[in-house]
Amino acid sequence: MDLLLVEDKDSFRRLLSQALAGSLWKVEAVADPQAALRALEARPFQVLVTDLRLPGMSGLELIRRARRLHPALRVVLMSAFGEPKDIVEAMRLGADDFLPKPFDLDAFLALLDRLRALVGAPPPDPAEPWIAHSPAMQALDATLRQAAAARLPVVFRGPRGTGRERSARRLHTLRHPAAPYLSLPAATLGPEGPDLPTLQLLEGGSLFLGGLEHLAPAAAGPLARTMDGNAGRRIDWMGSIEADGVLAPEVAQRLGSLELRVPALVERREDLLALTRLLLDQAARREGRPTPWLERSAERQLLEHAWPGHVRELEVLVGRTLLFSEGRAIRTFPGLGLGLEAPLCLAWPEPGGLEAMLKTVTRSAEAQLLLRAMDQGGGDLPRAAEALGLTVRTLAQRLREHAIPLEDGGTTSASPILGEGTPSRKAP
Repeated sequence: MDLLLVEDKDSFRRLLSQALAGSLWKVEAVADPQAALRALEARPFQVLVTDLRLPGMSGLELIRRARRLHPALRVVLMSAFGEPKDIVEAMRLGADDFLPKPFDLDAFLALLDRLRALVGAPPPDPAEPWIAHSPAMQALDATLRQAAAARLPVVFRGPRGTGRERSARRLHTLRHPAAPYLSLPAATLGPEGPDLPTLQLLEGGSLFLGGLEHLAPAAAGPLARTMDGNAGRRIDWMGSIEADGVLAPEVAQRLGSLELRVPALVERREDLLALTRLLLDQAARREGRPTPWLERSAERQLLEHAWPGHVRELEVLVGRTLLFSEGRAIRTFPGLGLGLEAPLCLAWPEPGGLEAMLKTVTRSAEAQLLLRAMDQGGGDLPRAAEALGLTVRTLAQRLREHAIPLEDGGTTSASPILGEGTPSRKAP
């Protein structure tokens, strides 16, 4: 992982660089903030460690500009003169920690280990929407709050596309919002089970295994032994399974301590309009246009639909409608219920060279084809992989590249499945 160190005192800069030599960090050390900004513009870094007092620019201003360039950047501020107001401002700008000089090198290295875990397995956004107006979702939310008080393994049961992984992220946030979180499709686990470096990375956090009905028989025993091991006992385990799925006996003894049912969209009538407005807002933001409002005719259409699918069906409908809508209002949802019979719709790429535009269109088409294959396979990763002529691991990688969640494989990472209150950004 790449670390950018900004320290104007030569001796201290060399000391920290030497302390990180031979570690997992690839360090670029600079003496002034302008050089740091040039480095950040040239390539991405995972962590920025900067002094507060720098020539020509304060560390706070550097953090502000660096986070504009790389919003996910992890930041550590150092200073021998830091006042409380500076520390508060640094935290407001997104700094992860403050180190008062002089500090112990072991404490510095331990802090970087924690940041490495958060880079490799970032915690869910605490502001991720959680819409729970319906009685079914309110009951689930109450259970999640009770489960957050314990560290029992949890399995979320229900059809794909209902928001099982979103529920897991909600539980993780209620338990320990700043801890690392990782989601893996159970079908991608081999006979060796989860590897030790991954478990060490997740210490104090959560591992979610999606689609446990697809766990290979040869992987069940190793997974059970991993959960019983020292590293396995230091993380929280969660998973998902289809409504009629069966857990392997070895896994059921350890992971099946608490099963929570996630309701289908047809049970969430009270959430429909809030979910639709949230999806509209997110899709409009991605396209850089104002969010349209729903007229009463469109609301009635949504509420009267049978919704045989799940939130995935609603998301596809919203995206297709927005693509062809004009003006600031949506009066109707053309083709509501067409599902997989709907035409393939691609947005025009940014004007440019033919090759560049074709590349953009091809990538957009690939994402839609992957979503369609997952829908046709009922969200079943192995079935979709077979239909596409890919291995399960290759399909999982393609889905990751397009930010399509692997567990509920039909919704994009910018789409909400569950939430509470005001529409915001992001979702399962």
